[in-house]
This record gives sequence, structure tokens and C-alpha cells, in this order.
Amino acid sequence: MVKLEEVPDEEYEKQQNGPQEDEDEWDTDDDSEVSDVDDDDSLDESLLDRVYALKDIVPPTYRKNLSSAASTGYSWVSRGLGFSGKTLWVVSTSALLLGVPWALAFSEEQQVLEMEREMRMQQGANELLTGAGQGQTGAKPAL
Repeated sequence: MVKLEEVPDEEYEKQQNGPQEDEDEWDTDDDSEVSDVDDDDSLDESLLDRVYALKDIVPPTYRKNLSSAASTGYSWVSRGLGFSGKTLWVVSTSALLLGVPWALAFSEEQQVLEMEREMRMQQGANELLTGAGQGQTGAKPAL
């Protein structure tokens, strides 16, 4: 059978050396000056300053790769926007130079066709009226 015996540790029970101060200084019930946000002077730095300070955290090779990727992306976007702007300019000016005159000519032709149709209807109505009047004068009475 095994018998267990407790061995006391002298280092653990020995009183530790430390600063001997009054306990009043360690009282945290009063207003603390450290936790005051109004007195914080570190808020004077801008967001750009904080981001610039983070550059030391990122390794130089990763920064170089990130910078080249960003410049390549910017280059592609600027070229794409430039090309689309030029294309939009060509399409819109072509539409104005070719489309507006065609639309005006088409509407004018529609007006001419409408006027011709109205004139034919008027001629048909006049022939109907004049033909009916001539038919009654030349007709013989029935017995």
C-alpha cells in the first residue's frame, strides 16, 4: 500500500518582498484619471497617421506585391474608363449626326402620307356626293 504525505513548500509560504505603500493609494473606488477619455491626448492623430504607422507590421515583400497589384488595378480601371468614355462619345455623336436627321425625314414622310390619305378620302367623299346628285337627275321615274 502507498502512503501519501504532504510536503509543505517554504518558498510558497514565505512573505514576498515588494513595495511597502499605504493601501489608500491602491483604492480604485475614486474617479480614475487613467480611464478619462476627455483627457486622452492620443486622439490627435489622424486615420492616415495610424494607417501609415501600420506599414512596419506588413513585410516588405508583401507590401511590394500589394503595391504592384494596386497600381495594376488602378491602371486597368483608368484605361477601361477612358476607353468607355471615348466609345460613349463616338456613339452619342454618331447617333445625333445620323439619327436626328433620319428621324426628322421619317416624321416628315409620315405627315406627307397622312395628308395624301386625307386628300383621297376627301376626293372619295366628293365623288360620292357628286355621283349621287347626278344619279338622281338622270334617273327616270318608275311607273
